[in-house]
Amino acid sequence: MGFGASERARGMLERIAQLEQDVLLPLERRLLVDRASFDELVPELDAARAEARARDLWVPQLHEAHGGPGLTLMELAMVGEALGRSPFGHYVVNFQAPDAGNMELLAQFGTPAQQERFLRPLAEGKIRSCFTMTEPENPGSNPVMLSATAQRDGEHYVLDGHKWFATAADGAALAVAMMVTDPAAPPHRRASMLLVPTDTPGFRLIRNLPVMGETGSGWMSHAELRYEGCRIPADLLLGREGDGFMLAQARLGPGRIHHCMRWIGVCERAFELMCRRAAQREIAPGVRLGTKQSVQAWIAESRASIDASRLMVLDAAERIEQGGPKAARIAVSTIKFFVADVMMTVLDRALQVHGGLGMLDEALVAFWYRHERAARIYDGADEVHKSVVARQVLQAYGVDVGG
Repeated sequence: MGFGASERARGMLERIAQLEQDVLLPLERRLLVDRASFDELVPELDAARAEARARDLWVPQLHEAHGGPGLTLMELAMVGEALGRSPFGHYVVNFQAPDAGNMELLAQFGTPAQQERFLRPLAEGKIRSCFTMTEPENPGSNPVMLSATAQRDGEHYVLDGHKWFATAADGAALAVAMMVTDPAAPPHRRASMLLVPTDTPGFRLIRNLPVMGETGSGWMSHAELRYEGCRIPADLLLGREGDGFMLAQARLGPGRIHHCMRWIGVCERAFELMCRRAAQREIAPGVRLGTKQSVQAWIAESRASIDASRLMVLDAAERIEQGGPKAARIAVSTIKFFVADVMMTVLDRALQVHGGLGMLDEALVAFWYRHERAARIYDGADEVHKSVVARQVLQAYGVDVGG
């Protein structure tokens, strides 16, 4: 495993570090201290995006043909970690979920007309998108259990169904919808993906969901919505009928690399905050918090876990580059549950070291503790990924655990 950053990646990492100091830290203060909502921050975020573009940091996930730098997955992983140090890092360079994954889908599977209509404005930052798959009535951990339908009616599809946890649906111009198109097909061929302009009659955003006390707005929100007789042209089918599960897996493979490296960025920033607090906080005259053995153990264990996580994720990225997502299936499932757990452990330790300050909404650790707990649930619950890994490993020993 050789994970040294390329010269191109090193240059981007240096520019991102400077962007953090010049642009991202002031935005964080507006979010945490001033309690500004996403909607209120839009003018400042637009200015920050213009600055990121001027510094040649725009859409790092895309190839040159679509306006990006054409980074390898390994290079992109390193960039993702650096951006993950700030809640706004990915958004400011137009690499945020769910838009990044939707752009990658459109770039790989979209028709020229679909790319012109949707990918181009997404890549230019003129519109945002959402991804609607999870349903209240079905387990999100089982992506073939869907009830929402898209029925073919001549040259159209008519969509009906109930979705929720559609991140950033508030204000999005496009929804990528995972819908059942053939209920009688085998489980992994029942669903398809369709591109739905959100101004289509029958697309109804019901509400932004209150998540651990915070409803949010715009990109920083998660919505419940319904498709009610929502009629779209048949040429807005993404890929072929029945390709929905395949497209979802294609989206999730690199997507989990993106998520895990962002989480490591969260870990690194939380680790720095924890160490700074331990070094500065006096618990008695002349006695620093960092002199206590329990705090020292947390720091040492966190350092080791973060470094181990990074190596695991970069190894998974290398496996994907060399053999494709299928060849890296075990590695991708392993990093998903391992890094999510490391992140929550590091955040918990950092919060504990900050004491009462760590509980305040104006503390970055508290913000992440609230918003990142979902990492152990979305993109497949940790328990599902552990089962995938165990089944694959045990098969080599002649054990069939089913499932």
